[in-house]
Amino acid sequence: MSKLKLGPLEDETPVKLSLDLPAAIHRDLLAYAQAHAAQNGGKAVEPARLIGPMLARFMATDRVFVRGRRARGEV
Repeated sequence: MSKLKLGPLEDETPVKLSLDLPAAIHRDLLAYAQAHAAQNGGKAVEPARLIGPMLARFMATDRVFVRGRRARGEV
């Protein structure tokens, strides 16, 4: 199995958000949590815990977003 993009999850103080997701995305998050647990040798986490790290990874690898932040002096 290829390595997942999302590595081990860090334990940080969360900020509470409320959002609605399509059922298909929730099912995919559940499947991803299982694959993540298998790869990292642990118990599957709640899908909500995956969303933050996934968004962070997405934004960190979005070249246009990163370039824009650098241009504004944010990074």
